[in-house]
Amino acid sequence: MLRRMICATAATLFVAHAALATPPQNFLYTSSGELPDHHALLERPDIHGVQIVYSWKQLEPAQGKYDFSAIEQDLAQTDALHKKLFIQIQDRFFEAQARNIPAYLQTPAYAGGLVAQTDNPGEGKAPAQGWVAMQWNADVRARYQALLSALAAKFDGKVAGINLPETAIDIDMKDPKSGFSCDRYFTATLDNIQFARKAFTHSRVVQYVNFWPCEWNNDHQYMSRLFALAAENKIGLGGPDIVPGKQAQMKNSYPFFHQYKGKLDFVAMAVQEPTLSYTNPKTHKKFTREEFTQFAEDYLGANIIFWSTQSPWLKAEK
Repeated sequence: MLRRMICATAATLFVAHAALATPPQNFLYTSSGELPDHHALLERPDIHGVQIVYSWKQLEPAQGKYDFSAIEQDLAQTDALHKKLFIQIQDRFFEAQARNIPAYLQTPAYAGGLVAQTDNPGEGKAPAQGWVAMQWNADVRARYQALLSALAAKFDGKVAGINLPETAIDIDMKDPKSGFSCDRYFTATLDNIQFARKAFTHSRVVQYVNFWPCEWNNDHQYMSRLFALAAENKIGLGGPDIVPGKQAQMKNSYPFFHQYKGKLDFVAMAVQEPTLSYTNPKTHKKFTREEFTQFAEDYLGANIIFWSTQSPWLKAEK
């Protein structure tokens, strides 16, 4: 009799736990100024909100002069539809002409503010030149944190969350003019996300992490240190790409998402345009919605998936 009661209790607890394990919520992913074009998608009952990318230059057109009108307009639209808004504050850009940080930072006082980088935009596509803000420069980072502080004062608790861009960069690390070092970059990234966590006390705070410059397979313990810090300080983590089982990611961030599944404050992963270009090596076809979702939920522990508006399932299911 006692054994039956124990088994019954265990079964009840299992069912209760399973009921709590909900699949990731679906959000759209788009750029500032494009939300009106996707109004019909946002209205769908299976879409819970939208993540919108805003450039640093757009939000701070002059030193200490902030223009948050784009966020305010987007927030008004999401609120009207009872949807949620995530904001990504972009300090790196993937086009040669996109030097989208404030002009005052692109001066000798801030060592030029930007450094050229190369981006791999997806499977089978040629690398593209872009730019990344020199966050390892303390003066540049201080201005970025001033922006985060101003955003928190205006939007904390009003937006669902804020996320900082991916950790991956590909730059000329030997250029002495940039002042770059692997440790400086790592320390600067942690400094920014901890600052954001303290500034935003109500909205979610998420750091995108995929690769660290100078590191492979956690050989500098950058990845393990970030995940430990995030778990301890209620910092969410995520990434710009869900590519199930991809070898490069499996040697970097993915195993840590799996190891910390259920231990992080929040996990937000994305299926962006480059992600859609990848082919499943088992089927020799593009990854499906179901394959993305299953990997994000079962292996990465995602709470949210930010879907490119170009995702085929969004176009097919109208």
